Formats: sequence, structure tokens, C-alpha cells
Amino acid sequence: MQPTLHSVQRSAAQPWHRAWHWLAMVLLLSWATGCASLPANTNRTPSQAFTDPDSTPLGQLVQARRSQAGTRSDSAFYLLDGVEAALASRLSLIDGARRSLDLQYYAIHADASTEVLLQRLREAARRGVRVRILLDDFNTVGEDAQVLRLAFEPNVEMRLFNPVAGARNSMIGRIISSLHDIGRMQKRMHNKLFLADNAWGITGGRNLGDQYFGSGDKQNFVDLDVLAAGRIVRDMSASFDRFWNDELAYPVQTLLDPEDLDRLRKPQPAGPLQQGVAPSAEPAKAVMPVMPVTASPTVLPSVTPSEVVQADRPPMDLRTIALVWAPSTLLVDEPGKVGPGDDEVNAGETVIDGLLNLMLAARSEVLIISPYFVPGPRMMAVYEQLRKRGIRVRLLTNSLASNDAPLAHAGYARYRKALLEMGVEIHEMRSDPESAGALLGSGGGRSEKRGSWLGSGPGGSKAGTATRASLHSKAIIVDRRLSVIGSMNLDMRSQLKNSEVGLVIRSSALAQQATRQIETTMGTAAYRVEQRDDGRLVWRAPPGASFEDDDSEPGASAKLKLFVRILGPLAPDEML
Repeated sequence: MQPTLHSVQRSAAQPWHRAWHWLAMVLLLSWATGCASLPANTNRTPSQAFTDPDSTPLGQLVQARRSQAGTRSDSAFYLLDGVEAALASRLSLIDGARRSLDLQYYAIHADASTEVLLQRLREAARRGVRVRILLDDFNTVGEDAQVLRLAFEPNVEMRLFNPVAGARNSMIGRIISSLHDIGRMQKRMHNKLFLADNAWGITGGRNLGDQYFGSGDKQNFVDLDVLAAGRIVRDMSASFDRFWNDELAYPVQTLLDPEDLDRLRKPQPAGPLQQGVAPSAEPAKAVMPVMPVTASPTVLPSVTPSEVVQADRPPMDLRTIALVWAPSTLLVDEPGKVGPGDDEVNAGETVIDGLLNLMLAARSEVLIISPYFVPGPRMMAVYEQLRKRGIRVRLLTNSLASNDAPLAHAGYARYRKALLEMGVEIHEMRSDPESAGALLGSGGGRSEKRGSWLGSGPGGSKAGTATRASLHSKAIIVDRRLSVIGSMNLDMRSQLKNSEVGLVIRSSALAQQATRQIETTMGTAAYRVEQRDDGRLVWRAPPGASFEDDDSEPGASAKLKLFVRILGPLAPDEML
């Protein structure tokens, strides 16, 4: 999901409500009489990833797999192309960890899938594994604030990055109380890392929550991760440590006021995670005392796990998966990019800069998957240069109907005709129930659609008639031999404001596997956008598709189109 401004607009089905909320915030700025402030961040204790991962079972498994492969490469990869693999791999890392689990995420939602993962994390902590969770602070409001209860578990540390001042009961209230510092509030830690024993790790586009694991009620994100093992994971851990020890990372306990603590302590109906620990009522201390509670409050609101997200589902067998051993490097922004001050100065050399340089080195083709695509002048110049050299450039992005951030689509639409005129091939994801069923798996039984990014788990997913699909994968494939998979969008927000991470893998086998899956989506669940001689756009259905051509933002309602047409031009590219 696109952060900050887009997060205020969680449901694309109600654009008018979101528009009024945003306008109300701007108006209320002039009425605000006080500004919330952050405490001094002086009581955090530095820590680092454990060295010598080869002394752990997970590290020894990497060495055994490398020896079996007879390879000189020191890092291995496995594409997590479906929700089943995405969840099972994370469970495997939790269950296999013996020393440390480090999680860095933009958003962790309080729902059924997260209950399963956090329950396993608590069990790992209780058997002696050190758990560190670094979470961007923007979305830790309302029910999602319940995730913060994990910070009060023994052997678990949780920090919030670039915190937003104000109460956690309302997103709108927090934003209003921080409007005096809106420049810093717009900068977010968008990285996604899941690391076990400094030996195995996961990165990609997924946050943690039902919508990212195929069990959302109304919307599910088509996403892509990669499982990594070996030397590259030590680079991922070093990046985690830089953010964890940065001055913008605040221990959760220093940011909770008495009202927040009261809401977290309030007993919830019994659920899968009812062995919780109640927070202390002393928010000022860096390390807060904890006490067991006999009232059995849940760590998260009571949610019955869906058929897709079963608490007893088996983890992935890391001994048998088909690893690809290949050269790799990690592109990652520095924490200072999110700090206060000038965007360009703080950003320095960014992940997006690295991606543009990789694209400029292409010899034949560049394939771009970006759910939020607002290129800006510099990226447009790169695409134009590629096309002048005869490089084929293909883009898969969201349609207006499938985009969970309509204003991001408005920013992309400003560049759409110019991209087509320079010869960029544009494909836009459909969102209707039929496409959702094909991509997410619907009906009873295990999905046979292994080529799609989201397959169903046991019993199928909730991708029924009311569920729509929304693209959330972020990847670049260059010449079908170089893949970049990570948290970054090809937009100005990722370029200038958000910190991002991207894993560069030089492997023809992995790149071709990813390309086949992307092309399957393009050929079954996406329109190709073309420009007629009269300048008007047309959305072409793939050959043999069950849907037809369209000439006006297919699947989007008249109200949504009007909303984007009126408010889209008012927002600058870098805020979208």
C-alpha cells in the first residue's frame, strides 16, 4: 500500500469520503491551538545482528545446501510468488531461528494473518530467541495499534521509526496534531525485511496483514517477495542495524501516553493470541516493567483465522526448495533520507538512482512492475533515452479501478500519453471479481494456478465475488538476466521521501521465472493501453480474454473518475 497521503484514503470505493477528510484536515490546521511533540530519544540501547550465523542450524543448512549445489556463489534465492509460499517461508524462519529474528516493516496490520505470525514470534522469544521489530509509525493507530502489545513481551524489543506525535485512536487526529511538521511526516520508512539468525531473510513488496496473504475481505494485493540465504543476508542485517540504531528509531514504551496504554490493556474477546502481557502504566521509562495478566487479553483484537491463514499450517521445508545460487547486491537507502531537512540533500544516492543506472545499462529490454508509477521528469528522461536506443520498455501498473490510492493514479495519468508516444508499452491490472478469482484463487480446494502471484491456501482464499485484486509487486527485470525485487515504487515518493530496499540478483533463471509470471498476468488479467490516431486512449483486452476492450478507465465508477479529474491536478508528484 502506498504510504502517507494514500494511507488516509484506505478504501478506493469511497473517494469522496477521503477527499472530504483530507480537505477537513487542511482547514483544521488554522484552528489547531497546540502541536503535539515527541519526547527526547535518549534511552535506547544500541544492538547489532549476531555474528557467526554458521553456528546456528539455519546457517549450517545454508552451508549444506551450498555444498550440495557445488557452487562458488555465496548467496541463494527462491522466488515467493504466491501467498502460500509467502506465509510458509516466514513461519519456517520463525520456527528455525535459534538466536535472532529481525523484522523491519512499513505496516503490520492487526488481523488474522498477523495473529498467526506474532503468536509464532512470541513462542520464539519464549524459547530464548531475541526478537527485534522495527516498524514505521504512520499506521500504528486504531486497531492496528494493538500490534504494539508485543513490545511488552520478554525478549522482544520494538521500535517505531520516524514517529508521528499525537493520540493513536484516530489517523485523522494524529495527522492534524502533526501538521506543523508535515514535511517530516510525509517521509516514511518503507523498507520490508524479515531476517532469521543472520542466515536467511525475505524482502519484497509485502507488508504483514490479510490483504498481503490473500485473505482480505474486499481487496487483496498481488505481491512478490524473494527468500534469500547466505552472505547477502548479512548485508540485509547490516541495513537493519543502521535503521534500528538510528536516532529516528524510538522504543515503543517512550511513545505511549496513559490513554494509549489503557486501550492496549483493555481485555479483548479470547482469540488465538490470548497469552498476552499487559503494558505497564509508566510510559516515560525506556524499559517498562511487565506483568502477566489473568484476564487473558489478546495481543490483537479477536479474529478467527481464515481458511487461508491457519495457525497450524506447515512451514516451508528449507531443505528441499529449489534454490538459485547467484551473484547479488543490496540497494538500500540510508536512514537519514527520512530525517528532517532538504529531500535532495538527505537522500544522497538512493535506491531509485541505482535502479535508473541499471536500466540505462540494458541492451534489449526493461520490464517494470510498479503499482504506483509517478515518474517525474528525471525518470521520464531515462525512459526516453532507452527508447531512443531501441530498448523495449514494458510497464505493468494498476488501473484506476485496481489502485488503492486513486490520487497516485492521477499522478501516473499525467505521464501516460507521453509514455505511449515515446513507445513504452503500458499494461494496467484489472480489478474485477473475475480477475481477482484468477489471481488469488477462489472456490474450494487448493489452487492449481501456480503461475499467478497469489494462489489460495488450504480451502481457498476469500477471493470470491466481492474481492478485487490490486497490484502491489515492485520489481525491475533487465534483459531477462537481472532482477531487482524490493519495496520501491517507480515514483517520486520512493525517489525523494521514503526509504527503500531492493535486492539485485544476476540470474537468468530467476529473471525468466519472474518474467513468465508477469507476462501471464499481462495476458490474462491486464489491459494494454494504446493511443488512437485522434489522441484518445483505448484499453485493449488480451487475445482470447473473457473481457472486452474499453475506452475509459475500465472498471472505475463515474464518481471515482470525477474525483481523480478534480483533485488529481492539485497534488504535487512528490506527495503521490
